[in-house]
Parts: sequence; structure tokens; C-alpha cells
Amino acid sequence: MPSVGSFFERVLPIGILVVAVVGAPVLIFAPQGLPRLRQLSHELDLVQAENRELGRHIERLRGGVQHLRDDPSAVERIARDELGLVRKGEVVFQFPRGR
Repeated sequence: MPSVGSFFERVLPIGILVVAVVGAPVLIFAPQGLPRLRQLSHELDLVQAENRELGRHIERLRGGVQHLRDDPSAVERIARDELGLVRKGEVVFQFPRGR
């Protein structure tokens, strides 16, 4: 008569193999398996591309800030054009806009 230990030595590896052969495809092709991995990979690519674009934008802004720090005429131009400021003693002439 075969012992219980001998039975488990034969049946247990086969049972584990059957569970792995049946379970692995189910887990891979389940909605949270391979399709989700592909979706997350695509999202990661999009986020990385957006980060690169934002990094370029930050560098352009840093260049603009450095330009404003180094060039007083740039600050004056912005003060005149965007804020409508004038120097002390300057006379401002305003003309009606053409129709």
C-alpha cells in the first residue's frame, strides 16, 4: 500500500503544474493583466512626453527671466508697453485711433 507521503510527492507537483498552466493565461489576459500593462505603458509614454515639453517650457521661461535680470532695457520695454509707464519728465501724446 502506497504511503500518504508518496501520494503527495506524485500528485502535488502535477497539481501545481495544472494550476500554473490554467491560472497563468487567465491572469495574463484578465482585464488587470496584459491589457492593463499596455494601457499603463501608453500612459507612461504620454506623461513622459508631457514632462519633456514642460521641461522645455521651463527652460524658455528661465531664459526669459535671465534676460530680464541682465538687460535693463528689456525691463523698461515691458514697463512701457505692457504697463503704460513713462519716465519722470516725459510728455505723453495720445492720438485718437484711426477709423
